[in-house]
Amino acid sequence: MTLQELLPPFEQRGMDLSLIRIQRALAALGSPSQGIPAVQVVGTNGKGSVATLIDSGLRAAGIRSGLTTSPHLIDWCERIRVEGRMISSQELENHLIALQPLAKRERLTPFELVISAALMHFKAEAVDWMVLEAGLGGRLDATTAHPHRPLVAVASIGLDHCEHLGDTLAAVATEKAAVIEAGTTVISARQAQEVEAVLEQRVQDVGAALHWVPPLPDDWQLGLQGTWQRENGAVALAVLERIGAMGWPISASSIRSGFAAARWPGRMQPMRWRGHPLLLDGAHNPAAAARLAAERRHWPGEREGIDWILGIQSHKQAEPMLHSLLQPSDRAWIVPVPDHRSWSAEALRRLCPDLAHQLLETGGPDPVLGVLDRLECRGWPQVPPVIAGSLYLLGDLLRRDLLHAE
Repeated sequence: MTLQELLPPFEQRGMDLSLIRIQRALAALGSPSQGIPAVQVVGTNGKGSVATLIDSGLRAAGIRSGLTTSPHLIDWCERIRVEGRMISSQELENHLIALQPLAKRERLTPFELVISAALMHFKAEAVDWMVLEAGLGGRLDATTAHPHRPLVAVASIGLDHCEHLGDTLAAVATEKAAVIEAGTTVISARQAQEVEAVLEQRVQDVGAALHWVPPLPDDWQLGLQGTWQRENGAVALAVLERIGAMGWPISASSIRSGFAAARWPGRMQPMRWRGHPLLLDGAHNPAAAARLAAERRHWPGEREGIDWILGIQSHKQAEPMLHSLLQPSDRAWIVPVPDHRSWSAEALRRLCPDLAHQLLETGGPDPVLGVLDRLECRGWPQVPPVIAGSLYLLGDLLRRDLLHAE
């Protein structure tokens, strides 16, 4: 059986948040990896970056690390890594085949299946630590089913997935803070006031410890691009220092080495198309768009205008995203997100009439390539075009091998 056959389509299974199913499934499996300590990473933006930095720091220190992240860009195997190496397709298929009876009995979602497979794989690979990136929320996220999570890393919390988590910062933060248990050590960069209040109340209620960390100073070299990565790096650093305080052999030099070597595709990622430079970023909510927009001040020539190629799913908050990204001299080419309902240029013009003249239609069998062809014919822009709005859009381009790393 193929991975596609072993994992039910998301549209078939849908979003179904619950811990009961996966807890029963893991119990039936003998609670794989239950004795292995884990760092659980929650948040809205930057979770994958924080998780990647922690994993890279552990590996640089010689600590055997298992990492699970989501979503994937190209291949389901990206979601499960040991020592930085993706699980092989055959290994993942074997785990999923073993899980099929439980999957049918408990009606496990694709995410629950992959997390179960990850815990099985980490046990088989005898990892020392696990880094578990929560998929959505936290309270009912499958990663929370792992019983041994002494450390919780909190990335930036903002508004996203409001249909599942609530439409206020406090509501979203409450869902994510619910992962904190008695005795947990929580590491977070500074957050919005409403978020900080929720986190502080939660640790007080359950008897946990909360540590706020300032951004890393400029002398830290990070393999991840973007000013905001200094906040993510600070959270990862504090987590690694805490693991070191538990007796694990982590040195300052190994952390620096790990941070410099870290890579996280699809986030401020320079690429080339036919030799022309462009930038990929998966910003898909207002807070991520605002952070991406803030980076433009570092781009030479940005005042002359930027060509944005944007694919935004129809349930996303497109209006604040566009108002963050677009300056008067910019153009936004609106493209569909493959296999997902998306905002059209026409609908966005109605939504944002003040930006209507900047929102350009695309068409043809391959809209993104059509835009790139037009830009090439006109003379490639001084500022590299930015493709953003959806990780699914980026994944489609990378899967088809249309873009190449610099």
